[in-house]
Amino acid sequence: MILRQLQDLIGDIYDVRVAHDVYDFLVTDRGELPLAARSNQTDEQLIVAQPTTNEGDAEVGVSLYLDPALLARLQRADPMSSLHDGNVADYWTALEGVSHFLYLAWNAGHDKPVSLLELEMQAEVDKYVASYWLLRRQYPERFPAELLRVLFERTRVDPSLAQGREDLYRQASRYAERFCRKLEQSLRGTRSAGLPSAGPHSATDREVLAELRRFYRLTNARKVAHIEKNA
Repeated sequence: MILRQLQDLIGDIYDVRVAHDVYDFLVTDRGELPLAARSNQTDEQLIVAQPTTNEGDAEVGVSLYLDPALLARLQRADPMSSLHDGNVADYWTALEGVSHFLYLAWNAGHDKPVSLLELEMQAEVDKYVASYWLLRRQYPERFPAELLRVLFERTRVDPSLAQGREDLYRQASRYAERFCRKLEQSLRGTRSAGLPSAGPHSATDREVLAELRRFYRLTNARKVAHIEKNA
């Protein structure tokens, strides 16, 4: 259930919908993954295969692997009810997987290619934004000022899991951090503690959501250019 809640949360923030449920693509048995993907011991993997049909058409096959122990922990300590130090790491891992799935599915539905940098950068932004709205709902009297520091300053890329892509992940994180730091300046002026779908929203809320929705729909090159110019 939590993955569907995360899909709905991200979808509400960016006003995007896809015709697919993340659970229809979920794999929890590592032995069911393609042989080349089984050696990676990360708790989350998005597997994308693009075979070519006899007619020459490209079909995208997608699976989202999440470790069953991680899902069990999230069921016991539901972050949608209470997000805290004890479950935030698992929450972000699951949210990253759902973010990857939704972003890929939405872009595929609009015939837009997606780069790995773009996928990772958007997932980092999604972690910040989704956590912000969730924390504001759960603790409406306080601003989650620690969120940027925990997400971007206290996390490190694990070389054993990055498979030689450490620089790409660091670059994605740097761009996402710049975007989110700029975004936080506006978020500090909001009064709403509701989720994006709840409404009504203040003028600042509406401006922040409009900015996020524009950013989500940009191509990778335009995302980077937007950050370089404005953040």
